[in-house]
Amino acid sequence: MLLPGEKLPSTRQLAEQYDVHISTISRVMSLLKDRALVEGHPGKGVYVAESDRKSE
Repeated sequence: MLLPGEKLPSTRQLAEQYDVHISTISRVMSLLKDRALVEGHPGKGVYVAESDRKSE
């Protein structure tokens, strides 16, 4: 499990790890970004978003 602020593996690494096509990982990353669960930093990678949401 990754904690807020931790870097996710690369798209290629995730595709190999889960035995799926890179396009599948790309779609999932887009969904996670849309939901503000991860943040992309150009040239650095994708990181788990810092959560400021309160439990509902």
